[in-house]
Amino acid sequence: MEQSSIRDAATVILVRDPAAEPKVLMGQRGEGAAFMPNKFVFPGGAVDSLDCSVPFAGDLPEPCAMRLEQDCDSGLGPSLFAAAIRELWEETGLMIATNGDWTGEIPEEWREFAGMGLLPDPRALSFVFRAITPPGRPRRFDARFFLGNADVVCGDPDDFSGASDELRHLQWIPLSELRSFEMPFITEVVLAEIAASLPDLGPPASVPFFRNNDEQSLFLRLGDARPQISGR
Repeated sequence: MEQSSIRDAATVILVRDPAAEPKVLMGQRGEGAAFMPNKFVFPGGAVDSLDCSVPFAGDLPEPCAMRLEQDCDSGLGPSLFAAAIRELWEETGLMIATNGDWTGEIPEEWREFAGMGLLPDPRALSFVFRAITPPGRPRRFDARFFLGNADVVCGDPDDFSGASDELRHLQWIPLSELRSFEMPFITEVVLAEIAASLPDLGPPASVPFFRNNDEQSLFLRLGDARPQISGR
């Protein structure tokens, strides 16, 4: 069986009311989706080649920018932040942005965003998790997960009128009710990490990394050299 190539991807985890009754934004993938059909997931998707040219409203936050620079190909960090904000906007209609004018040529995927006089703003997002899809799946991603407070969203966080049809049943799900939703295993792992850190939404002391290759699955922590072998 031919192995799928691994694409870089970015995922956004937005948390509402983290100190009181925390809820996370999730949607359900379609029944016919090639990747994780019918599962409830966070908004996210693959990095686009033009995400590298997107201007930001501010500098990438630290230590996240430094960790991404050490963890991946040089220059990929900004593309991952851009992809995270773009995918959130495309799949939910919600925007993490600040008023500002774009410079240079605007990529087609970003023209509507730029037309509203907004610049993507990465400053309120934290790089909190990395996971590679196990071998044997129809599509494989090297996904970085970014965490933020729902307060950073422009406008009404309940307004999904601008969403595409990629995710259905978009909703803010209380952490206490997540067990009743069908989710991928890795989503459950990420949620457990986040729940353990609430109400703090900042960068973790070390970033968990679920690495899957043909030989074994490892649960690592970026910045920690002690791997833990994990079953699939």
